[in-house]
Amino acid sequence: MSQQNALSELLTIMARLRDPKTGCPWDVKQDFKSIVPHTIEEAYEVADCIERGDFSELKTELGDLLFQVIFYAQLGKEQGLFDFHDIVQGLNDKLIRRHPHIFAQQQNLTDEQIAQQWQAIKAQERIEKANNAPPSLWQDIPANLPSLSKAKKIQQRVAGLGFDWPSYHGALDKVAEEVDEVKEALAVDPYSAHSAEEVGDLLFATVNVARHIKRDPEQLLRAANDKFSVRFEKVQAYLTERGQSLDTATLEQMDAAWEAIKKPV
Repeated sequence: MSQQNALSELLTIMARLRDPKTGCPWDVKQDFKSIVPHTIEEAYEVADCIERGDFSELKTELGDLLFQVIFYAQLGKEQGLFDFHDIVQGLNDKLIRRHPHIFAQQQNLTDEQIAQQWQAIKAQERIEKANNAPPSLWQDIPANLPSLSKAKKIQQRVAGLGFDWPSYHGALDKVAEEVDEVKEALAVDPYSAHSAEEVGDLLFATVNVARHIKRDPEQLLRAANDKFSVRFEKVQAYLTERGQSLDTATLEQMDAAWEAIKKPV
């Protein structure tokens, strides 16, 4: 089956699922808001496959994520808002508009120049969306975006305006400064609103370091979560081999097990 026929079949299947009389009851009762949690879950499952290197499963998960787009397209078509063709055409137009160095005038730009051009084009788009009124700097950053990703986007936005450290060194120095401020706040009252605020500033500053070394903070923290989880399972196994358990082991025993499993074999 050709790509075009496969896509047409997918759109037809979606329309049948949403048919008020003969469609699937679950699909029929969904709306834009009810589908959102499923979209987020599918996006994370795609990311999980990639990070685990499970590319045989990735094809299936990408299909599930594509289905989310097809579902929204069907809802939009039913309400006279847009259809799948509108989504694709809008994407095509955006990609061409945001890559003038490829489609308008071929030129070799550095990664930094491409990033600056990208931010400038997006800034102009925000002005046009606001009907040439001064737009909010943050108007196209989703309010419910995961906080690490949102921090990165905010920092990218102001960096595009020239408000940024020239290298990771300045960002790292800022982390050290925030650590000192956290220590000072905790010394006064570790449970105060001020202490919480300073810890938040420290997290924000740490995201800036990740951004400067070209890493995504969400991915870094997920990797750190996985690394810790695997190591702690090894701590559990280490203690079990010695007739102990997590329930009865002391902190000193768990810490000794942690250091032991960290040593290279």
